Amino acid sequence: MQNNRDEVDRLIAAWKRERPDLDLSPLAVLSRITRIARHLDIARRDAFADLETWGFDVLAALRRAGAPHQLSPGQLMQETMVTSGTMTNRLDRLEELQLITREQDPDDGRGSLVTLTKSGVRAVDAALEGLLENERELLGTLTAKDRELLADLLRKLVTEFDEN
Repeated sequence: MQNNRDEVDRLIAAWKRERPDLDLSPLAVLSRITRIARHLDIARRDAFADLETWGFDVLAALRRAGAPHQLSPGQLMQETMVTSGTMTNRLDRLEELQLITREQDPDDGRGSLVTLTKSGVRAVDAALEGLLENERELLGTLTAKDRELLADLLRKLVTEFDEN
């Protein structure tokens, strides 16, 4: 173990003293992930500014779709893992902000297509650049090799959750 002790190390030491019968190893990993998630939430809020996380998620899905940056509401629901009602509310708000447009799907008379506007492209690109800058700062103490190893380990862990 390195000399760099953190709050989680102190918590685990206290629990070991009080409950030496327990395997506290999950705390060593997951408590740190929770603490990192808090810092990441703050970094995202700062990067997204008025856009908010949910707005970024929708606009980013459209941006990643490639030109013409267009998806159906159903595809957006899959990309962002939200319900139909939630997506409708999000699209209403983004349309009010003139970051997206909605039009009837020419291939499906009952469906619609959501398209990213030029303002939407600018907003999501700026938010992504700000996010990456903030995330680079969060990972600043890790080498490129450390980042790759950590990404591999986290991928292994998250794959279990995604498959269930």
